[in-house]
Amino acid sequence: MKARFTWMLCVVLLMSVEVSAAPRRLVLLLTGDNQGEIAPCGCKAEPQGGLARRKTAVDAERARGLPVVLLDAGNALFRKPVRQDEPLVQQRAELVLEQMEVLGTAAMAVGERDLSHGLTWLQKATRGPKKKLKLLSANLVDKAGKAPFAASTVVEAGGLKVGVVGVSPEGALAGEPGLKGRPPKEAALAEARRLRQTRKVDVVVVLAAVPYQEAVKLALLAGDAVDFVVQSHENKGIGIGELVGSHTAVFPAGELGRQLTRLELSVDGPGPSVDLGSASRARQQLLVVEGNLLKAHERVASTRDEATRADLGRTIVELEGRMRQLETEVEVKPPSGGRVHQLSYLTLGLAVPDDPALKQRVEQLEPPATAAH
Repeated sequence: MKARFTWMLCVVLLMSVEVSAAPRRLVLLLTGDNQGEIAPCGCKAEPQGGLARRKTAVDAERARGLPVVLLDAGNALFRKPVRQDEPLVQQRAELVLEQMEVLGTAAMAVGERDLSHGLTWLQKATRGPKKKLKLLSANLVDKAGKAPFAASTVVEAGGLKVGVVGVSPEGALAGEPGLKGRPPKEAALAEARRLRQTRKVDVVVVLAAVPYQEAVKLALLAGDAVDFVVQSHENKGIGIGELVGSHTAVFPAGELGRQLTRLELSVDGPGPSVDLGSASRARQQLLVVEGNLLKAHERVASTRDEATRADLGRTIVELEGRMRQLETEVEVKPPSGGRVHQLSYLTLGLAVPDDPALKQRVEQLEPPATAAH
C-alpha cells in the first residue's frame, strides 16, 4: 500500500512539473488613436472601423480560448486636442468610454486628445463604483506637482503578470492648461524598473501617447526594462514592430478605430522576446530582392556600356548580400526556454460583422452618410 501511495505521489508530482513547464500564453488586444470615432469611415471601396465591429472582433478573440487583455494607447476620445463644444463630440466620447468598459479594457494611456475637454470632465466620466478602466500617465502633473493619474497597473492573465505603464506628451496640453507633461522617457523607465523590482512582473508594456520618434527613443533607453512600446499620437497607422536595441519592440496601435492590434505572447523563461512575424516578412522581402536581382542580371546582359555595367555589378553585389541576410531570417524558431510574440493587425472591414444593437446606437448619433473620417 505504501509503495502504491509513493508511486501515485510521483505521478502527481510529474504532472505538476509538466503543467508548470508549459509556456504561459495570452493575447494583448490593443487600440489607440481612435480620436472619438464610433462609426466606420466613409471610404467608398470598403468602410472600415466602428465600435460595433470592434465589439464583434473582441468577442470573437475571447471565444478562441486564450486569455485576452485589452489595452488602449490613448487619444481615444476626441478628434482634436482643443475643446469643441458641439454636443455630438462629447456624446461620441462618452460612448467610446462606455464601450471600453463593456469590452473590459484594463487600462488607457492619457493622450493629449483625451484631455481636450479638461481634466475634470475626464475624471468625472471615468469614475464610479462599477468603472474598471484605469487611466495611466507616469509623467503628467498639475501646477503643484501632483500626479492626477496612476503611473501604472498590473494585470494578471494566463499565468502572467503584465505591468502596464502609461505616458503622455511632454510639455503643455492645449485642452488642459493646468497640467504639464514631464519628460516621458525618464518617467516611463523609472516606473517600468519599479514594476520589475517590486511587483515581479513577467512582461512590461508601455502605452505611449507620444510622437512615434519619442516612443523609439524611449525604447532605445529601455534596455531590458520594457518589452513592448505601443504608440499613439499622430494617427500613424499600422506598423511591423520595430525592434529597438536588443529587447524592446515598438509599434503604433492603429488609426481612427480601423484596426484592432493583436499581440500574442508565449513566455517560457527570461530574455528578449523573438518576433515570429519576422520570418514571414523576410520571405516577402526575399521575393522582392530575388526579382530585383533577376532584373539586374538581365540589364547587364543587354547593355554594353561599361559604366552602366559597373553600376549594375555593384547593385548585384548589394542584392546578393541582402539575399543572404534574409535567408537567415526566414526560419525563425522559438528559443528553448525563452519567449516569443507575434504581432498582427485585424482590419475592421466588411468581413467583420457589426454588433446589431451597438450599430443601432451608433447610427442614432452618427448616421452612415455623415461618417467621413
